[in-house]
Amino acid sequence: MNSTSVLAELPLLERRTLSDTVYEALSDLLASGRLAPGDRLSLRQSAAALGVSVMPVREAVSRLAADGVLEVAPNRVIRVPVMSADAFRALVETRIAVEGIAVARAAELRTATELAAIRRTEAAFRAEAEAAEPDRARAVQLNRDLHFAIYGACGLGPLQEIIARLWLKAGPVINLDLRAHPERLRQGFALRRHAEAVVAIENRDGAAAAAAIAADIREAAEFILTRGGLRDVQGED
Repeated sequence: MNSTSVLAELPLLERRTLSDTVYEALSDLLASGRLAPGDRLSLRQSAAALGVSVMPVREAVSRLAADGVLEVAPNRVIRVPVMSADAFRALVETRIAVEGIAVARAAELRTATELAAIRRTEAAFRAEAEAAEPDRARAVQLNRDLHFAIYGACGLGPLQEIIARLWLKAGPVINLDLRAHPERLRQGFALRRHAEAVVAIENRDGAAAAAAIAADIREAAEFILTRGGLRDVQGED
């Protein structure tokens, strides 16, 4: 047997691992709200920040562009897409339906260890939101962490994967709420809904938990839409 042909059949392990690692890192930036609609990315700067060559970054960006969460312009500028109001409304309704299933199951199935993790994450978000000078970027990230701590208790891996993909699109838009408008943190809308969700999960009340998360998602969406944040971003180049 020709060893060269056999070796040619082996996967490029290091390259594949780097590409996956970069994909996960960029996905986390999107889902955690550290990138906002319209933000631009540089292949070279991203590669330098991650300590890799440009190639795995280019591959990861191509995958994210295929997912519709990054876009590559003809001039090769990479940026986070700006969502239309209609597309945003559709995403909100989809999130409420899908994440409602997850949180209801989490309330019914959560373990004591999972409940403790949910409580810790909710407390971390509350502490940041109630700080005299909250770190808004961290608050956005902690908001994501709390939601995912809850969904992680639902017991359905495929459902969690679906939610993770939804958050690749939702994460950047959340910047238009908690991060762009600090008064939302001070007013405590998210804090109240999060607290309601945690109490419902403690009581194993799936319907109440789903209602709390739905209200959290819907109230944030209404704020973003009424503030015209999507239209304002769309007006930028």
